[in-house]
Amino acid sequence: MKAVLVRSQVWLTILMISGLALIVAKASSQTQGPVQPTRPPEDAIGTKPGEGIKVDVNLALVNVTVTDPLNRLVTGLEKENFRVYEDGTEQEIVTLSSEDVPVSIGLVFDMSGSMSDKVDKARQAAVQFMRTANPLDQFFLVSFNDRAELTSGFTNSVEELQTRMMFTASRGRTALLDAVYLGLSQMRGAHNAKRALLIISDGGDNHSRYSENDVKNFLKEADCQLYAIGIYDPIGIRSRTSEELNGPSLLSEMTEMTGGRVFPVANIGELPDIAAKIGMELRNQYVLGYKPSNAQRNGLWRKIKVKLKPPKGLPPLNVFAKTGYYAPTQ
Repeated sequence: MKAVLVRSQVWLTILMISGLALIVAKASSQTQGPVQPTRPPEDAIGTKPGEGIKVDVNLALVNVTVTDPLNRLVTGLEKENFRVYEDGTEQEIVTLSSEDVPVSIGLVFDMSGSMSDKVDKARQAAVQFMRTANPLDQFFLVSFNDRAELTSGFTNSVEELQTRMMFTASRGRTALLDAVYLGLSQMRGAHNAKRALLIISDGGDNHSRYSENDVKNFLKEADCQLYAIGIYDPIGIRSRTSEELNGPSLLSEMTEMTGGRVFPVANIGELPDIAAKIGMELRNQYVLGYKPSNAQRNGLWRKIKVKLKPPKGLPPLNVFAKTGYYAPTQ
C-alpha cells in the first residue's frame, strides 16, 4: 500500500511539472513572436510582452536620453521636468520609467578596406560594448564591405561574437546602407521590446543597393534606436570622395531620427571607452508614456518633440528622442 502511495505521488509530481512546462512554453511563444517591420511602431499602440512597465494599449512610449554640456548622462529627473509634443500639440505624460530592461542589439561592423588600420581597436570597442550587457540581452552581428552579411544570428554569448569578428578581414568597398537595412530586417526576430543597432564604421557608403531614403523609411517603421561610432580621419588627410565627405552627416541624420546619436572618434585609442559609454546610455534612458490626443487610426506619420523643463540650478541640458512614429491603422 505504501509503494502504491509513493508511485501515485510521483505521477502527480510529473503531471504538475508537465502542466507547468506547457504554461511556460505557451507564454514563451506569446512573447517571442517575430515583429514585422512594416507594422507601425509598437510603442504607438502599446507595450510588448517583456517590457518593464505595463500600460494600456493606447499609450505611446518614447525613449529619452538627457545629457549635460559635458556630454554626461543626467538621471533623476521627474515627470514634471518633461514636455512632449505630437504634431505641435502638447500631450499629457502619464508614466515615466527609467528601469534597465533587456535589449536586443545588432552590431553593424565595418570591414571595408579603409578600416584596415583601425579594425583591431574597433573589435575591442565592440567587445567592450557587449560587456555592458545584462544577462537577458541578446546580440547579433552584421559585417559589411562590398556586401552586407549576417555573420552571427542572435546569441547571448559575447565570446561567440568576438570569435566571429576575429575571422573577418578588412577589404573591399563600403555597403553601409545595405548593412543597416539587413540589421533592421534581422530585428524582426528580436525577443526583447527594446531594440538598438550600433554601427562601428569610418563613414560613407559607395557600394549599396539600397538608397538613403530606403533606409530612412525603414528606420521610421522599425522602432529601433540607432547609434554609431564614427571613426573619421582628420579633415586634412580625409579622402575627398563625396561618399566619405558625406559619411558623418549620413550617420548623424539616421541616428537622430531614432533618438540615438553619433560618437565621432579621432583617436582610435578612445574606442573602447566610447563603446562602453554607449552601453551605459542604453541602460540609463527615460521612457515617457503618453496617451495621444489624436485618436485617429489613420497610419500617418506623427512628429514627436520632447522638451525639458529642468530643475532650477542645472545648466542647459540636451535631450535625444525619436522624431516620430506611424499611427496605428486598427
